[in-house]
Amino acid sequence: MLKNKKKIIVIFVIVLTSVITLTFAILFENNSVEALSKYGSRGDEVTQIQTKLKRWGYYNGNIDGIYGSQTLEAVKYFQRKNGLTVDGIAGPATLKAMGIYSSSSSSSSSSSSNSSNVNLLARLIYGEARGEPYTGQVAVGAVVLNRVKSSSFPNTISGVIYQSGAFDVVSDGQINLTPNSTAKKAAQDALNGWDPTYGAIYYFNPSTATNKWIWSRPMTVTIGRHRFCK
Repeated sequence: MLKNKKKIIVIFVIVLTSVITLTFAILFENNSVEALSKYGSRGDEVTQIQTKLKRWGYYNGNIDGIYGSQTLEAVKYFQRKNGLTVDGIAGPATLKAMGIYSSSSSSSSSSSSNSSNVNLLARLIYGEARGEPYTGQVAVGAVVLNRVKSSSFPNTISGVIYQSGAFDVVSDGQINLTPNSTAKKAAQDALNGWDPTYGAIYYFNPSTATNKWIWSRPMTVTIGRHRFCK
């Protein structure tokens, strides 16, 4: 009888140990999927973060893949300027704003990536050109895409939009407004290749512009209240 009790206890301990081990393994796996780049992190993702922030004027340090104090402050600066939670941690929302996608999401379909681009471009269009003629809204989206193609600007939609000082709606937080269906349609038309600007990479409102340099740019077309130029 005593021997049977000992066997039961041993079996119980083995089973309990296995359950605990499996639970920790699952938790570790889930945590690794949700891993965040933060102070002390190293690797390719940190390098991407530093590269983008340096290109956009948020970061002045070395691109070394080490999440040090300068990278931390640059991430906070980016978060503060773009209406994100200012915690210095490159979490999902911050990475998405930068146009960086973790390995866990890299297997997502291209349609998912396209949907993200449509939404971001629509937010920019809605903030910059709501109330403008439909063609003018498509034109604003086309300017972003023309910049992506230009060697003088970042080579991604998010990079162009979040480049420091590029668009007022990023600075004042309007980039975070929910776009309407018209802005989304305009974004999709721009992505599909419609360019009413004839290759413009700048635009401005002549009624409010005070920058003398922008007036010197060769004009391609005027649509609504915006003048588009190269």
